[in-house]
Amino acid sequence: MLRWEKNAKIFVAGCRGLVGSAIVRKLRERGHNNIITITETKAELDLRRQDEVERFFERERPEYVFLAAAKVDGILAKSAYPAEFIYDNLAVAINVIYASYKFRVKELLNLGSSCIYPKHAPQPMKEEYLLTGSLEPTKEAYAVASAIKFVRYYNQQYGTNFISFMPTNLYGPNDNFNL
Repeated sequence: MLRWEKNAKIFVAGCRGLVGSAIVRKLRERGHNNIITITETKAELDLRRQDEVERFFERERPEYVFLAAAKVDGILAKSAYPAEFIYDNLAVAINVIYASYKFRVKELLNLGSSCIYPKHAPQPMKEEYLLTGSLEPTKEAYAVASAIKFVRYYNQQYGTNFISFMPTNLYGPNDNFNL
């Protein structure tokens, strides 16, 4: 990614968050000027709703997609509301990935979480440890909603050029430090 023509139409889902806003900044630094950013308020576009997402993709026709949108919060919230985390995050991922396939997006980068690695993974962690053991229970619902397998099977069955990326813990501008 980031080797595309400067006027390529790029949708950054989650553009207000820590990772999404960093992606937008980097794209602009590299001269990309056709970035689709929306506030993604539920009134404007609810990424959990398939019909809204498909109408958006049909109207905007992005060529490239960064999927950085997710319901995020701390360990307490993830432990207390696992059903909401898995529903919201899977719905967003499934809808954006499916619409990317349906509307022939050239490349998609699906961002997940390092929570997807086993709780007791050997250190230092290696990529091949992904999904090889029990996950941290307080983060499991959030972790499995990363849609890694969904991306893999779309590539396998349909020949899409979608990838999943699981960054480690991050911090920086637009991070939420609210206790």
